[in-house]
Amino acid sequence: MENQNIIPFEGKEIRKIWHNETWYFSVVDVIEALTGSIVPRQYWNTLKKRETQLSTVCLQLKLKSSDGKNYKTDCANTEGVFRILMSVPSPKAEPLKLWLAQVGKERLEEINDPELGLERLKENYKLQGYSDEWIERRLKSISIRKELTDEWKNRGVKEGQEYAVLTVEIAKGTFGLSPSEHARLKGLKKENLRDHMSNLELIFTMLGEDATRSYAVEDDAQGFNENYEAAQKGGKAAGGARLSFEQLRNQQVVSPENYLHLTEKTPQNAIEKPDNE
Repeated sequence: MENQNIIPFEGKEIRKIWHNETWYFSVVDVIEALTGSIVPRQYWNTLKKRETQLSTVCLQLKLKSSDGKNYKTDCANTEGVFRILMSVPSPKAEPLKLWLAQVGKERLEEINDPELGLERLKENYKLQGYSDEWIERRLKSISIRKELTDEWKNRGVKEGQEYAVLTVEIAKGTFGLSPSEHARLKGLKKENLRDHMSNLELIFTMLGEDATRSYAVEDDAQGFNENYEAAQKGGKAAGGARLSFEQLRNQQVVSPENYLHLTEKTPQNAIEKPDNE
């Protein structure tokens, strides 16, 4: 599974992605953080031409860009970033090395103790200013998402693209629009949609995903096609519940409101969301 998120380093955002049991970092983002260049991609391309061996420390992995789309991007693991640091003169090289070491240390701790990762995530949300009520629902949504993706994995669904297609199908059934459409409604660019959902949106997201898991188990769904049918049923069940709620309460669940005023204050020790969203 490739699970991407964004973490800050001295005021700059660095995209990282979990691939083959290790973190890979966007080289262009690292270059920008090190040099302050307004054209970091051009800087990196020039550096690769001058030192051709640097290309060997990179993999092309799909990362989300500012336009919300995923593009193949040069990424390097911690060892590869250290090699690049040797070729980029910058006073920020040592702080970046320490930062990378801390990222790796925290990830190993969380693998050994998953509860530690959730506690850190809870604290990060508190530091940003989210309410306790919202945080509890967000953490519960992460747990339900994990149960669903574990079920998919056990039933032969391929991680990555197939997970994404099923997720879109559940969301469309639940809310009547895809996650990308939902994000645009909220004015989001590359931010995590679920970090900007209201309490009600989180509740119906959980309902759709838990219903999908239940249908997959009940139908003993195997492979992508059968789990696609379960996703359609799960989304439809949650969508029906949403419509009933809206009629009874005369209140729309889907909202353009977001938490951008909070997430702009991302803590320096922010960790990844363990829910493959």
